[in-house]
Amino acid sequence: MNTAQALPAYQWPPSNERLAAQVGLDPRAIIRFDGNVPAAPAPVARPSTVAAALAEINEYDRGRYEPLRAAIAHRHGVDLASVALGAGSDEFIVLLARLFATGGTVATVPANSYSMYRFAAAMAGAHMVEDPATADLVFVCRPNNPTGELPDVPDVAGQVVIDEAYADYAGVDALDRLASGAIVLRTFSKAYGLAGARVGYALARPDLVEVITSHQAPLSVSSVSAALALAALATPLDVSAQVAERERLATELRGLGLVPLPSHTNFLFIPMEDPQQLVDALLPAGVVLRAFAGGLRISVRDTLDDDVLLEAIRGWRSGADLASPWTRRRRATAETRFLVRLRVRGEGRVLVESGEGFYDHMLQQLAFHAGWDLRVDGVGDLETGDHHTVEDMMRTVGAALDDALGDRRGLARYGEARVPMDEALAHAVVDLSGRPVAQLSIDPDPGMAAHALESFVQTARLTLHVTATGANAHHVAEASFKAVGRALAVALRQVGTQVASTKGSL
Repeated sequence: MNTAQALPAYQWPPSNERLAAQVGLDPRAIIRFDGNVPAAPAPVARPSTVAAALAEINEYDRGRYEPLRAAIAHRHGVDLASVALGAGSDEFIVLLARLFATGGTVATVPANSYSMYRFAAAMAGAHMVEDPATADLVFVCRPNNPTGELPDVPDVAGQVVIDEAYADYAGVDALDRLASGAIVLRTFSKAYGLAGARVGYALARPDLVEVITSHQAPLSVSSVSAALALAALATPLDVSAQVAERERLATELRGLGLVPLPSHTNFLFIPMEDPQQLVDALLPAGVVLRAFAGGLRISVRDTLDDDVLLEAIRGWRSGADLASPWTRRRRATAETRFLVRLRVRGEGRVLVESGEGFYDHMLQQLAFHAGWDLRVDGVGDLETGDHHTVEDMMRTVGAALDDALGDRRGLARYGEARVPMDEALAHAVVDLSGRPVAQLSIDPDPGMAAHALESFVQTARLTLHVTATGANAHHVAEASFKAVGRALAVALRQVGTQVASTKGSL
């Protein structure tokens, strides 16, 4: 009887919970710069996108997700028969190694490339060789992970697989190689922000696709994941913001003496002798980086997250406290999804994007006048109205404020402000009491102003009184949110070291 032998397993980085426990942080404070994914999910990643798929989750898809495969074919200008669907690019990497290199040889271009190729070779009983010209199977990582370079595709006798996981950031593809027998791999994990959905695909000549699919398990992609991917393709892909952020981050890092290689991806690779030293040094700030032999890889996220990284590097170099001043809060329901990043001692840098323009503006006013730095990214079921989106946005911001205040020691606690706006006048009084009480009179209310503030109060655990009147509902609401912000600015002043209560706690 044959006994199966264990292979060296692919090693995933530790979880947020495990990393946070190492340095005494809340897991929500962890920021992953080690996964090469965007800072936030794709806008389509919301419950309504998958509602139809969930309604039929008891059924199999008999057509192998033909609408998704057809959309992929349309995007790349190939025939439907040239598309194979799988559970991420990794399914194809393992499968292709078994198809074309069992007991044979595998090479990668460049030589320092994605570690999954070696694992796939081991699963196929193949061994790695240096010269692609002598290999049965050649993986070309283009652009390359972890270095970010854009290698040429070699002309070799073996089967060529071009892994284009990061091609959207480089604006290139190798589809012209399909006719000569190359296989191109793509994924929804990177530019589309759907890493957790595990959807990838292979593009090849129809005869090769027939071979590939005949060796796949049936329906390795779930119907929910397929629905997310199909919705993602319905919106034109735009990675320009992350590419611009990559160049900004590279410039800032060079100013700190860390010089990254030119990158065609959504990450930067910095050659250094002991990258693990910096990885370990920045973990107490909640910053998670990835060390490789010969260098450090940093995923590009967005301006706020990347600035946390830069502040941590500066703090490490100067010996300052590495604790991040940002509080992070996520909220996801069947109706909405929000990520809030808050710095109470801020400079009034505020960006709120939920899709509900009016209350995005109202929250911006509150945060600006409170002196916060605040970024809110979220989506909601606006097709049903603004109620769920506004309520959940304000509840998430309130929870972030509660987290940021901790035991509220040393704070002034009480604050008051009056704000006019043309004919409207608002009066707000706040107590950081730890007790959620809202007494609100906003007349006329444009619809959700009072409920938005009440939702904020519930999770922020504070007492809030607002009286606002006027002729124009917009003016009345805006004056109210500004007054609440200014009252909070007074209450949040650091005036000592004690809790402002004879009880000793709030």
